Amino acid sequence: MFIAVRLLSNKVLLEILMTASSIAAHPAAGQTSFLKSKWVQLLLGMICMMAISSPQYVWALFTKPLLGELGVELATLQVTFSILIVLQTFFSPFQGYLVDRFGARVLLSIGAILTGLSWVLSAKVHSVMGIYLTYGLLGGLGTGIVYIGIVGLMVRWFPTSRGFAVGMVAAGYGIGAILTTFPISSTLAASGYQHTLTVFGYIIGAVGLIAAQGLRMPDVIRNAVSKKIAQAELGVTPKVMLKTPIFWLMFAMMTMMSTSGLMVISQMGAFAKDFGITNAMVWGMAALPLALTIDRFTNGLTRPFFGWISDRYGRENTMFIAFGLEAIAMTCWLYFRNDPVMFVLLSGIVFFGWGEIFSLFPSTLTDTFGPKHATTNYGFLYMAQGIGSILGGPIAALVYTGFGSWIPVFGLMIGLDATAALLALFVLKPMRVSYLNKSI
Repeated sequence: MFIAVRLLSNKVLLEILMTASSIAAHPAAGQTSFLKSKWVQLLLGMICMMAISSPQYVWALFTKPLLGELGVELATLQVTFSILIVLQTFFSPFQGYLVDRFGARVLLSIGAILTGLSWVLSAKVHSVMGIYLTYGLLGGLGTGIVYIGIVGLMVRWFPTSRGFAVGMVAAGYGIGAILTTFPISSTLAASGYQHTLTVFGYIIGAVGLIAAQGLRMPDVIRNAVSKKIAQAELGVTPKVMLKTPIFWLMFAMMTMMSTSGLMVISQMGAFAKDFGITNAMVWGMAALPLALTIDRFTNGLTRPFFGWISDRYGRENTMFIAFGLEAIAMTCWLYFRNDPVMFVLLSGIVFFGWGEIFSLFPSTLTDTFGPKHATTNYGFLYMAQGIGSILGGPIAALVYTGFGSWIPVFGLMIGLDATAALLALFVLKPMRVSYLNKSI
């Protein structure tokens, strides 16, 4: 991840140096030219993603103080998180339509404001319903607009390297949480949750709003070098896309991968407990927190890495490798389940084979159906993540309860990963070739 960020920084610096003289000579035109750099757009997109990541990733830090303040059961309070995720995913087609219809800068600014406002207002309410409406409702709508909007922008700005660009901004969504977790935790301990929500609400809202002011849609490419590129630039509407079998195949595959990965995310603590790992030490650190830390890093690294690979060696080929890697890692994880060191290392490989879905699927979708309606189109596909978030945890728990063992759960996860890998290479790939050939 840090290598990718360094590469991005070098390219942005080169772009800045190349435009510096023109900005000095023609300030107004120079500013416009500077913002039309795809690397500047990528950097601003990453900043926006980093700004709006905290509501999802640091929610766990606020549950204890909120329980003490509101006097409700944990299950009741956790509905807030469900509202956040459901609105972030299931409203994404509508949010994507708004971005396509009214422009990136306006909608992303609104999304950043809603995200920051969700925290500021959460600090002022004193009922669980108030938390639902502020942290859950406003936060879900705000983060959803920004997430879908940024992905839709990147697939347009980087037509020949969509996988890498989308992977970078998707990784930024995780990096932001890494940057804010410890400051938020320290402020909570020193000043309480209300002060923390207020201060960081203003910060994340302001950072996202400022970054959004520089975001732009790319100019339409008028002089296509081939009929195929012209067709790709034209694109199809969501109505047309939803009638194609190829979209529903991708939707099914993303649902499989989302469900499998979220089974792991929701049950990591339970796995560690039943496998006798909870109290184990690895390299002088507790095994479970160490595994979770490594998982976050590999889950971020895989997004630009496999996105970059897919730009060069094909989307479906990369899917086959990445999804297959997760299936193999899951199998090894199960075999070495009582070994603390292997538990930690293999959990990182499992997430390295999972997180790339957030770069591969939007890139593949836009390659197939064009960038004109990319944001709205990806909004429909992104609903698969919402389905995975609903199914993953409960299905894993039901299977475990029914069999009294995690082994069948692992079998189900491995089966979903392997099926998605095979579908990518042997079904999706020929279907896309046929579809694109007919479009020429």
